[in-house]
Amino acid sequence: MADKESFFVGWDRPPPALRPFLVTAAASLVGVFMVAGYLAAATMSDPGNGAFRFDWGRQTLTGVMQAAPYPMLHVLDSERFETGHTLLLSGGGKRGVQSRAAGLDGQVVQLSGVALKRGALDMIQLRGGRNGLAASEGEGAGPAPVDLGRWRLTGEICDGKCYAGAMRPGTGLAHKACANLCLIGGVPPVFVITDRVDGEEFLVLASEDGGNITDAVLSHTALLVEIEGRVERHGAVLIFRIDPATIRRAS
Repeated sequence: MADKESFFVGWDRPPPALRPFLVTAAASLVGVFMVAGYLAAATMSDPGNGAFRFDWGRQTLTGVMQAAPYPMLHVLDSERFETGHTLLLSGGGKRGVQSRAAGLDGQVVQLSGVALKRGALDMIQLRGGRNGLAASEGEGAGPAPVDLGRWRLTGEICDGKCYAGAMRPGTGLAHKACANLCLIGGVPPVFVITDRVDGEEFLVLASEDGGNITDAVLSHTALLVEIEGRVERHGAVLIFRIDPATIRRAS
């Protein structure tokens, strides 16, 4: 007959003879999961410092609207941002604001929303309706474009909103589907480069004629690619006017 002291039923207390084994096994499993968690985290991309800046509160700014290639504001008056600074614009969720900005191109406007920031990339997610964006009194003009010449650059095509901090890390293959949904919705595409151009780490992508280029870059997002085109400075933002036929996987 089996030794009753060694018999173990799951709903009863374990016999003394099994307790050292169970403690050792439990501690070993905890250690294995801790090591696995550390290794998984160590292989992930740095999410960066991008984030919604809810701690800044709602931002209300006045500036000159630039509608193409994607809506952006050249600041005239703001408590948070310097005059002349340039901010990209988006709507709530995975939406851009092209339809709201189109009729205001070149005009002085007032906008309101929450800021996102990652490094030198600043974006405002607008409130809905006229509370978020409307024509304003006052005078001002947007900066004249400055041609910085033709460049061949290497980097990753991202959606500007997630890269700015709406999602983290907002880069890499794991984010490709999300990036494409944002771009299809009208969020500005940004090219995050491996080097700097005129001190900047990212450029807003545009077609060769300075227009929307979303559809042509969707198959190239979240990959390390090489692109050729002309770079223009528009205030505090660089715009990269490209021929999508020049996009190639970087070796």
